[in-house]
Amino acid sequence: MSAAGPIRILLADDHALVRRGVRLILDREPDLAVVAEAGDGAEAVDMARSHEVDLAVLDIAMPRLTGLQAARELAALKPGLRVLMLTMHDNEQYFFQALKAGASGYVLKSVADRDLVAACRAAMNDEPFLYPGAVSALIRHYLDRVRSGDETPDQILTPREEEVLKLVAEGHSSKEIAALLSISIKTVQRHRANLLQKLGLRDRTELTRYAIRAGLVEP
Repeated sequence: MSAAGPIRILLADDHALVRRGVRLILDREPDLAVVAEAGDGAEAVDMARSHEVDLAVLDIAMPRLTGLQAARELAALKPGLRVLMLTMHDNEQYFFQALKAGASGYVLKSVADRDLVAACRAAMNDEPFLYPGAVSALIRHYLDRVRSGDETPDQILTPREEEVLKLVAEGHSSKEIAALLSISIKTVQRHRANLLQKLGLRDRTELTRYAIRAGLVEP
């Protein structure tokens, strides 16, 4: 909590109605206050630069930057900022990606009215918040890794490669990606070639499957 007042919250979701509903849940608590709102991950990062915030509540699936990408950028920008992921997806892959991105908790939208306030307070006390199904997922994941000896390298892609991968998976052409990221088509093509080589993949279809598994785009 901030020194003199309630926990200052940045809320990011690309649906205005969802933001309004979540804001109602948070603002009725005396120790919580939404001080900034964003409609996508990139705007959330901008808002964090221009507002004093203690906690970011981020939807996972957003345009431009996903909540997962925004969480990683926010961790680098403001190391003390706590992050909660808010999602409609009870999805193990997203859950693990959220933990890797530095999130303190993972809250399902379907039970936000029950869990979100407690998750906010837990995050500010440096306590992880896990919805019930996530505990089972963690145990299952750990046991699977032990049995198989499988280790997936973290952060093998650069942030720019991740951005290109997300846009490729969303069906954008090289020309469109170049315009969206303000880079040359040749640079986009180089990033695509690097992605295929790094990930050991062959084509756009396999890149898209990888992006879904990595939580960059929705299935």
